[in-house]
Amino acid sequence: MKLINGLIIFIMSCFLSSMSFSKDLTVGLKSEPSSIDPHYHNLGPNNSFSTHIFDSLVGTDENQQHYPNLAVSWKPIDDTTWEFKLRKNVKWHDGSDFTADDVIFTSQRAPNVPKSPSGFGTYLKGKTFIKIDSHTIHIKTGKPYPLMPNDISTVKIISKKHGENASTSDYNSGKAAIGTGPYKFVQWVPGDKIVIEANENYHGALKNKPAYKKVLFKPIKTGPARIAALLAGDVDLIDSVPPLDVARLKKNNKLKLMSGPSNRVIYLHMDQFREDSPHIRAIGGGKIKNPLMNVKVRKAISLAINRDAMVEKVMEGIAVKAGQLLPAGFHGVSPKMKPDPYDPSTAKKLLKEAGYGDGFEMTIHGPNDRYINDAKIAEALAQMLSRIGIKAKVETMPKAVYFKRASSGGPNKSPEFSFMVLGWGAGSGEASSPLRALLHSYDKSIGMGRANRGRHSDPAVDKIIQKALSTVDADARGKLLAEATEIAVGQNYGVIPVHYQMNTWATTSNLSYQPRTDERTIVMGLSDN
Repeated sequence: MKLINGLIIFIMSCFLSSMSFSKDLTVGLKSEPSSIDPHYHNLGPNNSFSTHIFDSLVGTDENQQHYPNLAVSWKPIDDTTWEFKLRKNVKWHDGSDFTADDVIFTSQRAPNVPKSPSGFGTYLKGKTFIKIDSHTIHIKTGKPYPLMPNDISTVKIISKKHGENASTSDYNSGKAAIGTGPYKFVQWVPGDKIVIEANENYHGALKNKPAYKKVLFKPIKTGPARIAALLAGDVDLIDSVPPLDVARLKKNNKLKLMSGPSNRVIYLHMDQFREDSPHIRAIGGGKIKNPLMNVKVRKAISLAINRDAMVEKVMEGIAVKAGQLLPAGFHGVSPKMKPDPYDPSTAKKLLKEAGYGDGFEMTIHGPNDRYINDAKIAEALAQMLSRIGIKAKVETMPKAVYFKRASSGGPNKSPEFSFMVLGWGAGSGEASSPLRALLHSYDKSIGMGRANRGRHSDPAVDKIIQKALSTVDADARGKLLAEATEIAVGQNYGVIPVHYQMNTWATTSNLSYQPRTDERTIVMGLSDN
């Protein structure tokens, strides 16, 4: 029976391989990556695209479940050591052999990319990588660390041969963009196109085999333009179908729409570390002590948000209102927390109690090409806040500019903005991801709080997060993560969740796309009808 099954798989592989490279594909993307360097920016479009060229040790499927990728197995061999057995006979795109040396090099390079707006130190700091032999590595930590496979799944492995002394620009040009993934890099013209071609020698699971000879990614920022390109036959797949158009497009028999929930929360980060915040002033323009440092003000802002209206009117019903960092069903979610009600009357009272009864002026900053309806979200927030006396204006910009300024555009590379619209998708599939990145005190030395642009800090929350990260028992860890969320979000309002995204892809009628909770648009998820 094993022989027969093996023969069937072999025949299927040959059949798919014979079909795989007979056609090309064009994809319309709302957001192109900011770099081809897989370690430059821990950002959704970057992580999505890099999956085509580079592999991780541990793969994640459409539901963020793990599967063997460059590692064929992994296990803890003592309380503080994980062993990863690497896949043999894997070739880099240039034909050289993949070995443990590439993994060791990646572990050293990934957290230390110059000028990275948001890097991968969160997942690698505190871990020591040791080569045991050419296809075995050990990763040591100071204390038990059950989330090792989750963390390792987020980091793409690069070639030591091509990565040594290579800059981010070397990856962008293609010089260093040599991976082991299902596709090879051909060309990137920022703002115009990215071209990749099939890696006929890809090692991966059958479902991840490259199905197209050449793939052209075209960045098309606006929803109407992406839809027009699909209807005209200029592209075969688009992502981020605008919620306003979903119902109409479902009636078009030339297209196929596929929607699914995501792990991404759209949230607000607020300056909680500067008494003189750069984009906040008293009514009339005078100086004022930063009101966002007061928890009553932050709670007032949350109560001023009409989440029902945000979901129904701004998001056209294609979203779910949020009260914490992840939707129900993910590990570490608190059953006690619900979205704050819309209560502008109580919000005004809280502002008065905090000493800001006359309100204040503030700029809301956000991207205009990253999240679904991101600029509209910022405008709606400004209108809602005006009803409680906060005079807010809106400034949005392309994500390539926004994230750099939000992370390090201020004095001494501090966060520039006072009040930010942002999104976070849990790469680990549980609440530890946003907690340690967004709400743990910023500490670059240990890789915590790397995306904590509001610099929220609570030592009690830090201790709970750190304890959770070393708790092996999954149920106990989940309770700790829920507790940290209840304090950091439910009591401190360290961030304010607004809604969870739902995502919709559209294809020509002869194709289908498998929606992913991590929101990635990867051509390995396409299939013929």
